[in-house]
Amino acid sequence: MDVLCEHYARILARVEASARASGRTADAVRLVAVSKYHGPEAVARLAACGQRRFGESRAQEGAAKIAALPDTGLEWHFLGPLQRNKARLIAGRFQWLHSLESLSAAEALSRHLAASGSELRVLIEVNVTADPRKHGLAPEHLPAFLEAYCARSWPGLRLSGLMTIAPHGGPEAVVRRAFARLRYLAAESRQAFGLAGFDELSMGMSDDYEWAIAEGATIVRIGRALFGPPMAAAQAP
Repeated sequence: MDVLCEHYARILARVEASARASGRTADAVRLVAVSKYHGPEAVARLAACGQRRFGESRAQEGAAKIAALPDTGLEWHFLGPLQRNKARLIAGRFQWLHSLESLSAAEALSRHLAASGSELRVLIEVNVTADPRKHGLAPEHLPAFLEAYCARSWPGLRLSGLMTIAPHGGPEAVVRRAFARLRYLAAESRQAFGLAGFDELSMGMSDDYEWAIAEGATIVRIGRALFGPPMAAAQAP
């Protein structure tokens, strides 16, 4: 068996076991394979093992990879910070965006989506730990953002939940506290604004995805534990 398939089978089993341990069904948590820094050949290998969801953090790199793998039935997630001028590369290519944090980006995305007739499921990124090195809205700014967002119509955008990144290498209690905070913010927002379908929690990466699942994650983003460290960079999640 391909070593990549071995990694995938092992991680998928752990994801499913963690979902069951949290009182959910085995398929309640979806695995996004973070393929940034890895070429289309690595994506094709993992797709051959059965994986269908892939995540990219750079718009141009992701668009090129998608173009290199046409008609494969893959689902593409954009994970990185979104610059407004890159919206045209996201719309019509990716099916998910995990990193919305500005109305101007939403406006640009909606305009391009309306032109292409496609839909994008959107998660708002929240910086639950107030880490200045991370992107995302401060938790206290989330209600005002949602109020402004809900006051307008956004053709092509489907608001689906929240995303966060926990403290890297932190102890379990600290990391789980960050994930629990996101779960609380999602529930609070859902009730306050009557948000139907606002159920997705994208949280958890290679070092902490089992803790994230225990705290309610519906999507985990795993790169290094699947693909191994990239040759050109060591920042993969």
